[in-house]
Amino acid sequence: MKKLAFVFACLFFSGILSAQGPPTTRANSRGGAPSISGKISGTLIDSLTLEPIAYASILLRQGENGPQTDGALSEDDGSFKFKDIPVGQYALEISFVGYITRKILVETTPEKPDADLDEIYISGSAILLEGVTVTEEASLIENRIDKLVYNAEKDAGLAGANATELLRKVPMLSVDLEGNVSLRGSTNVKILINGRPSALLAENPADVLQTIPAEQIKSVEVITAPSAKYDGEGSGGIINIITKKSEIEGVSGSLGGSLGNISNNYNLNLSAVFGRFGFSTNGGGWYSWPNTTNQSYEREDYLPQGTSTISNIGEGISERLGFRGSAAAYYDFNAYNSLSSSFSLRGFNRNSDNLTEANIYDAVADLSDRYTLDSKSDNGRSGFEWTTDYRKKFKKPEQEFALAFQWDGSFSTQENVFEQTDLTGQNPDINLTNLNQNNGDNNEYTIQADYVHPVGKWLKIETGAKTVLRRIDSQYEGFSLNYATQEYEVVPGLTDNFYYEQDVYAGYLSGTFKLSEKWGLVAGARYENTRIQSRFELDADVQENQYHNILPSVILSYQTSQTSSIKLTYNQRIQRPGLRYVNPYNNQGNSVDRSVGNPNLNPEVVDQVELSYGTFFKGISLNTSLFYRLTSDIIEPYVTIEDGVAVTNYQNIGTNRSIGVNIFSSANIKRWLSLRGGINVFTYDGSGTVDGNTISNQAILFNGNFSSTFNLPKDFKLEAFAFYRSPDQSLQGRRTSFYMYSFGLRKEFWNKRASLGVRVVQPFQKYLSFRNEQTGTDFYLVSNNQIPFRSFGLSFSYKFGKLDFNERPRRSKIKGDDLKDGGDDSGGQF
Repeated sequence: MKKLAFVFACLFFSGILSAQGPPTTRANSRGGAPSISGKISGTLIDSLTLEPIAYASILLRQGENGPQTDGALSEDDGSFKFKDIPVGQYALEISFVGYITRKILVETTPEKPDADLDEIYISGSAILLEGVTVTEEASLIENRIDKLVYNAEKDAGLAGANATELLRKVPMLSVDLEGNVSLRGSTNVKILINGRPSALLAENPADVLQTIPAEQIKSVEVITAPSAKYDGEGSGGIINIITKKSEIEGVSGSLGGSLGNISNNYNLNLSAVFGRFGFSTNGGGWYSWPNTTNQSYEREDYLPQGTSTISNIGEGISERLGFRGSAAAYYDFNAYNSLSSSFSLRGFNRNSDNLTEANIYDAVADLSDRYTLDSKSDNGRSGFEWTTDYRKKFKKPEQEFALAFQWDGSFSTQENVFEQTDLTGQNPDINLTNLNQNNGDNNEYTIQADYVHPVGKWLKIETGAKTVLRRIDSQYEGFSLNYATQEYEVVPGLTDNFYYEQDVYAGYLSGTFKLSEKWGLVAGARYENTRIQSRFELDADVQENQYHNILPSVILSYQTSQTSSIKLTYNQRIQRPGLRYVNPYNNQGNSVDRSVGNPNLNPEVVDQVELSYGTFFKGISLNTSLFYRLTSDIIEPYVTIEDGVAVTNYQNIGTNRSIGVNIFSSANIKRWLSLRGGINVFTYDGSGTVDGNTISNQAILFNGNFSSTFNLPKDFKLEAFAFYRSPDQSLQGRRTSFYMYSFGLRKEFWNKRASLGVRVVQPFQKYLSFRNEQTGTDFYLVSNNQIPFRSFGLSFSYKFGKLDFNERPRRSKIKGDDLKDGGDDSGGQF
């Protein structure tokens, strides 16, 4: 945006100078003697970030409201200077896109002909209906009317990190050890990339996020109260990851990567923009070295004759890798019509091998069984995404029509083998070898139309329709090894083919009202009709379900000052169960526990009210929010003991009421030091009934983070970061707390085209221990995993290409409106 402003300013001033004609000789009023001339100089500084502002427009006028006598643009370091200025009274008018125009009166005299204004602070403009954007050169945090934006490209401490590690820094978000993301305590969030979902993230978002380098991410949008134009799914909110794209005329590219003792990644990006045509491609991969974990598992089963105990201890080794690649092109037919299309591929694989020794004690504490369990798993996922968008603009500002189509396909393979061997020599019947396989195909077809129509200066109407067709085919098979024949035999109860179809038809109407100069309102409603069919190949019965939802949304905003606003919001959301919740595949990696999905789940329904306040002043940004959330038909895992096996199923258990507060602040203390941190505190109050048993649980939970950035001489940057999350709570149990800290140092060189970074995570502790407890009416279990977490890494990035800073074409993209999954989705261009 700065480059565009620079171009317009150059054209503007060239017109001014050409209209002025040749310069004339200045004379004072006392005759023909030359006047005393001096200079006026200064440096423009962003009042929030304390960074210099380049390419800002400075006009010099005679007197407060006199004619213009000169003009200039600020340099890269924010400085400007007017030379050979006769003594007198002048006014400086300073303006730049995204900032409040400032006027400064200056007087020079024969005794003091030079005026050095030193540092001049200017503030970002606040726009009520579109949100408060702190500066055009965006600050780290932006608080807009419908979202909070974390500008990751401004974070110097992300060299060598991935998307998972980046999200731990974003206000209101929390990421656990496995990479599962929660927003203000709710894991039912909708994750998008460039405003788009895909099937791969729906299956395992934690794995996909680890394949995306943080340095490819421009910003992260956190939407806690989505308006009616957003899909109804994502009961906890929406997280939209925006990746970096080149919109500069010419050919450019970048390459980068990181090497560490735990994981490594590499990436390459190329883009070309010529007039109305643009093309880009990128690719990359990610690999983790094999790492060893220590595991323990203990379970007490409460039987009529007493308490039996299962005690397991062992270790495992695992490794992961992934890749991604995409190509995209767009063409602007003219100023009003454009077409864009993209195609992407991605893949991920994870395998593990765990060896455990198990001891089973009967109700009188005698050792009844002792055996080893060797379990191996190999999981692979791959997929593609093809999108095509048409966009039409009109002569009326902001009036726009958009049509989009998306086809997302993903394929998964999962294989679990576990071999159980008796160690007592007295119970050969316990020896067994089982093989479970699950192959899945998932296709999503989406078509969407959106229209925006402004009515005067006080109203903007948005309406649209959307259809999503999901087709899931899950083939699962269970085998048991016959030791006599040494051949695998099919286990009938564990072998079938599951077909699942989900169709969603939606429409919305939303209005953005500028009620006054200070009051704004966004109000609307969305209707969604969901139709579901599921069946098994070996069962002729077809299960059908259909439900309708009208989802209201209201955002009321009041601008208390140019840099502060307060918002009150209400919305209703739903959370459809994702594939792993409904897939009836028997996922069993050992003989003591297994999990199975429930195809008869209903969606969660969430009502939320939120009051928030945001302000910035003198280099300090502060955002606070207070919310109440009621979730009905909550979907949670429910554990029961069946024939000595802990079976995890998913149920619509009951309700959860949550009250919470979030506070986040950033402060630029000096040009060389910035601090930021935040904390989320919220309650868990869940209750429900399953199989006639009433269960409930309450807890106060919290998480927070803190970081500091030091801008050192010679383009060095140093960052320190720390994160903490309290124990997590569910109706049946809790998971341990989680914390991490890291340090990073980065050096820029070659005219800031290249950078080299060093990053250290948890340097003083090799392993982190994670404990999980669950309680039922007839059991208590606790598991503990020790996972290697200490890591050291080097990162490198380089930008190349010849760039022409001409006026950029108007890019044509549908941004952020296509939100659909009830779990989590990947997609877009990584």
